[in-house]
Amino acid sequence: MSSDRIVKPAAISGFPEWLPQIRLVEQQWLDRIRATYERYGFCSVETPSVEALEVLMAKGETSQEVYTLNRLQGGDANDARLGLHFDLTVPLARYVAQHFNDLVFPFKRYQIQRVWRGERPQEGRFREFTQCDIDVINVDSVPLSFDAELPRIIHEVLTDLEIGGFTLGINNRKVLQGFYEGIGIGDPIGVIRIADKLAKIGPDAVGKLLVEELSLTDTQVKAVLDLAQVRGGAEVVDEIARLGSGGELLDEGLAELSFVMRELADLPAGSVVADLSIARGLDYYTGTVYEGTLTDAPGFGSICSGGRYDNLAGSFIRRDLPGIGMSIGLTRIFAKLVGDGTITGGPLSPAQVLVIVPSDDRRSEAIATAATLRSRGFRVETYHAADKLKKQLTYGSRKQIPYLWFPPFEDGKPHEVKDMASGEQGPADPQTWVPSTAS
Repeated sequence: MSSDRIVKPAAISGFPEWLPQIRLVEQQWLDRIRATYERYGFCSVETPSVEALEVLMAKGETSQEVYTLNRLQGGDANDARLGLHFDLTVPLARYVAQHFNDLVFPFKRYQIQRVWRGERPQEGRFREFTQCDIDVINVDSVPLSFDAELPRIIHEVLTDLEIGGFTLGINNRKVLQGFYEGIGIGDPIGVIRIADKLAKIGPDAVGKLLVEELSLTDTQVKAVLDLAQVRGGAEVVDEIARLGSGGELLDEGLAELSFVMRELADLPAGSVVADLSIARGLDYYTGTVYEGTLTDAPGFGSICSGGRYDNLAGSFIRRDLPGIGMSIGLTRIFAKLVGDGTITGGPLSPAQVLVIVPSDDRRSEAIATAATLRSRGFRVETYHAADKLKKQLTYGSRKQIPYLWFPPFEDGKPHEVKDMASGEQGPADPQTWVPSTAS
C-alpha cells in the first residue's frame, strides 16, 4: 500500500460545483441567455479573471472583498498587484477605455463570466459565482430607450428560463434625490445609501439610522418611508407628486420613470413595477435603477439588478462615457432552484446515441458508424470495449442515452437501433436514420 497521505476530498464553502446532469442544465441556461442577448444585437466580451488592483479599486470598492493573486513561492502577500475581479462592470469600464478607438458606439455588450468576492458564504451568496451582464455605453449620453430595452431583455431571459414568478422593480435615483431635496434634506445621497437597507433591516431600523446618522426630523423620516411604500405602474407619478414638493430634478426623474413604465406596459401585469423602495446604494448610479426578486421568495434578495451610471470609465480615459446595465445573478438563482428541487437535472450524458461494439473484430465498423451519425449532427458515444452485451446495455441505460445502436454482429446482417423510451428495436441505416422521438 502506498504511504502517500490521502487528502480527504471536500467542497470549499462558497465555491459551488455540480454533478454532470445538473451542469448540463446550467449550460443550457447559459446558451439560452446568450441567444437572447444576441437577438437584441449585443456582442460578447470576455475580460481576464484578474485586473490590476488599481483598476479594481478605482471606484472605491472595499479591498476586503477582493482576492489578490500571489505566487506560492517568492511572492509577498503584502505586495500584491493583481486581484480577481469582483464584478464585471469595473473590467468593462477599463475595457471600453482601452479599446475606445476600436469600438462602435453605442457599444452594446454582454459578458457572462465568473467573479470572486471574499464574503461570508450563505444562502444566495457565494465566493465564486457566474454573472450575466448586459450593458450599453455611449459617448456623452445614452438614449433613454435603453432604460426600457434592458429590463425587457432581462424579462425575456427570466421567462424563458422558467424560474417561476418574478418581479422587476424599477425606480429612478433622480426621483429619490429630487424628492429628498424638496423636503429640505441636505444630504440626499446619504439618505439613499441608508434607504437601500430597507429590505434587509426594515423601516423602523432605517428610520432610526436616518435620525442618528443624518439628523432628519420625524416629518422627514416619515416622508422618506412613505415614498418607499409607493409601488405600481406609470400612475405612481401622480402619487409621488402628492407626497412632496416638486423641483426640476424630481420632475426630470418622474418623466424618465413614466417613460420606462409606459414602454413596458405590454409585459404581463405585475411582472414589472415602479418600486420607490429601490435605491441601489452605490454612488455611481444616477438615473434609472433596477432590482428583480422572486415572487414566492421576496426575502431571498435580488436575482438581478443594475441601473444607469455616469462616466464609469472616467478613471481610465478623458472622455464622457455614461452607460446603463443590468446583471443576472445566475449562480444565485440556479443554486436556489437546485436546492428547492425545482431543477433535478438532465440526462447523465449529452449523447443521443450509444454505438455498441459487437466484438474486437468489428470495432472499426462501430467507429465508422458513430462517425457517420456524428457527421449528420447527432451526439454519439462509442462504447469503450467489446464487453458482454448486457454490460453495454446497462451502461447505456444508466447514462440515460435515448438510443442504442447495434452495428451488424455478422456479415450480411443490417444495423439495428433500439429506442430506450419505447423499447422498440428495428433495422436502421446510419445514412438516413431519423429518431422516432425528440432527444
